[in-house]
Amino acid sequence: MDSIVYIQLKPKVHIKEPKNITLSMIAHIKGPSGLQTALRNYSIYQYTEEDENVVVLDSFYILDQLYKNFPYLEYQFIGYSETMILMEKPIKRTPFLLVGVIWLLLFVGAGMAIINFHYDVSMQQVQQKLHYMITGKEEKYPLWIQIPYSFGLGLGMVLFFNHVFKKRINEEPSPLEIEMNNYQSDIDKYLIKHQNKTDPKS
Repeated sequence: MDSIVYIQLKPKVHIKEPKNITLSMIAHIKGPSGLQTALRNYSIYQYTEEDENVVVLDSFYILDQLYKNFPYLEYQFIGYSETMILMEKPIKRTPFLLVGVIWLLLFVGAGMAIINFHYDVSMQQVQQKLHYMITGKEEKYPLWIQIPYSFGLGLGMVLFFNHVFKKRINEEPSPLEIEMNNYQSDIDKYLIKHQNKTDPKS
């Protein structure tokens, strides 16, 4: 029982520069007290410039490395079967002109999408009809309906995305955050499949 080492791989690890990757950097370890320090500081992989920004190490690769120096131990992996090591790139200065141009394009594009949607569903005619049903008078621009509707549309978008600038309204994730999480998960799965160090094609 004393010779069993439990290893729980971290799903994703970020490093800022090429370095020697130790077991404690990519996993939580529980094993014999006398070997705890040696296991934690044991070199699993040497990250180099040739690896670019992503390296994936799975449990088979890690076992192969551990058996070179600790063949007498028994290893049990808990949780994830691989870990992804990501090289963080230096943050560049924000090009404010480019941000402004992108913001303007998104603003105009979103506005046009909303206008075209309302045109397709004949929203103005609906509001005119609603005004006539309530007041019995015909009005081309029923502003008492259109103005609150416009504010309500903006408020609805804020509630839908669950953010006011950087502040979250409640703890529930927004649909955009869920889609971004799904997108990131798909990217991680692709990288795990194509960047795995035990894959003979990589």
